[in-house]
Amino acid sequence: MTTAVLMFGCSVQKQKALDPVDVLIHNEDQLTQVIIYDVFTPPVASRIYVYSSIAAYEAIRHSKKDAPSIAEKLNGFDKMPQPEANKKYDFTLAATEAFFKVARNVKVFSIDSLNEYEKTTYGNYKASLDEATYKASIAFGDTIAAVVLKRAKNDGYFKSRGKAKYLGSNEPGKWRPTPPDYADGVEWCWNTMQPMVLDSAAQFKPVLPPKYDTKPGTPFYKLVKEVYDISKALTPEQKTIAKYWDDNPFVVEHAGHMAFGNKKITPGGHWMGIAAQIIKQEKADPVKAAQTFALTSIALYDGFISCWDEKYRSSYVRPVTVIKDFIDKDWMSLLQTPPFPEYTSGHSTITASAATVLTKLYRDNLAFEDSSDYQYIGMKRKFNSLHEAAAECSISRVYGGIHYMISVNTGADMGKQVGGLVVKKLID
Repeated sequence: MTTAVLMFGCSVQKQKALDPVDVLIHNEDQLTQVIIYDVFTPPVASRIYVYSSIAAYEAIRHSKKDAPSIAEKLNGFDKMPQPEANKKYDFTLAATEAFFKVARNVKVFSIDSLNEYEKTTYGNYKASLDEATYKASIAFGDTIAAVVLKRAKNDGYFKSRGKAKYLGSNEPGKWRPTPPDYADGVEWCWNTMQPMVLDSAAQFKPVLPPKYDTKPGTPFYKLVKEVYDISKALTPEQKTIAKYWDDNPFVVEHAGHMAFGNKKITPGGHWMGIAAQIIKQEKADPVKAAQTFALTSIALYDGFISCWDEKYRSSYVRPVTVIKDFIDKDWMSLLQTPPFPEYTSGHSTITASAATVLTKLYRDNLAFEDSSDYQYIGMKRKFNSLHEAAAECSISRVYGGIHYMISVNTGADMGKQVGGLVVKKLID
C-alpha cells in the first residue's frame, strides 16, 4: 500500500507524509467545508456525502484482499469496475479521484476551493508515483465515479428540483411557515428519492402523533405545554446542549432592522466528523476507514428519506406556532425553528441511525470526545458511547424549543430501525 506524500492548504508549507487514512479524513473534511460554504440543506448534504463516500470505498477496498463491494448490495447500482491485473495502482489516489469526481457532479458549487485542494493533493501524488501508476489510479477512480454517478443521475434528485414551494396550510394542527423568517418548507418531496437500503421511504412509517386539540389537559396540549415549561426553566447545561447540537446550516440572525446569515455544519456533517474522530481514535485501517464513512453516510441518507417521508405526510404543526397562538404571543424558541414540519425530528432520526451503525462497526460503550464542530462553534463534549451522544442530540431539540418530546422519541426509534437495516444488509 502506498503512503502518499501530501501537502494540504493553499500556503507554502513543509511537505508532510500522510497515510491513506489521513487522506480519506482530509477529503471528507474538505467536502464538509464546501458544503458549509455552499449552504446545502441537510438532506441534500447527505446525498453529497453518500455518493462521494461510496465511491471512495469502492476504489480503496481493492487495497485489501476480499474486501466486498458495498455499492453492489445497495438499491440501483450497477456492478462495480475491477482493477486490471497487469497494472499497478495507488488505491488511495483512486479513491480520492472517485470521491471528488462524484462530489463535483452531484453537485457542489465552490469549485475554486476544490481546485486548490486537488491541485496540491494531485501534485504531491505526481511527485511520489511513477507516471504509469498515477495514470492508472486516476483512470480507475474515474471508472468507479462513472458507475456511482449513473445511479445518482436517476435517483429522483433532478426531478425534485424546481417543484412548487411548500407553504403548508392554515388548517388547525398543520404546519405553516415559522418565525422569524417564515420560509417555505425545505425538500418537501425528499421521500421520492431512491433509498440505499430501505425498501421504500415509508418502510418504517411511525404511528401518528396526538390529534391537534388546544384544550388544556388534552394529549396535544400537554405536549405543547411541556415544551413551553421546559423552555422557561432551562439550566445552563441544557442551553449548552441545545446550542451544541443545533447544526442549522443557515441561521438568519436578527438585530433590530438588520439581518445576517450564520453558516454552520449540517447535522449529517457533524456525524461524518464524529465518524472521522472514531476512525482516528480506534486506529482503523484505510479500508475500515472508508467503510466507516460510507456506511455512516448511508445511515444518514436513508434516515433523512425515512424522516422526511413522515414530516410531509403528517405536516404536524411546530411548537412555536401553537405557543405563540395560544400560550404566549411573545415567546420564541431558544433555537431558530428550521423550515419544515414537526414530526418526526430529523436530528433524532439520523443521529440514532448513524450511532447504530458506528456502534456495530466498532463497539458498545465507546467513549470519545467530540470536537468535530469545534472550528465552527468553539465547543467540545465528551460522551461514554455513541448512543449517548445521539440521545443527547435528540433531547437537545426539546431544550431548543423546536420539537415536542414525542417527535424526538419517535424519531430516535425510527433512526434505530434504519440503522439496524443498514447493519443487517451491509455488516452482519
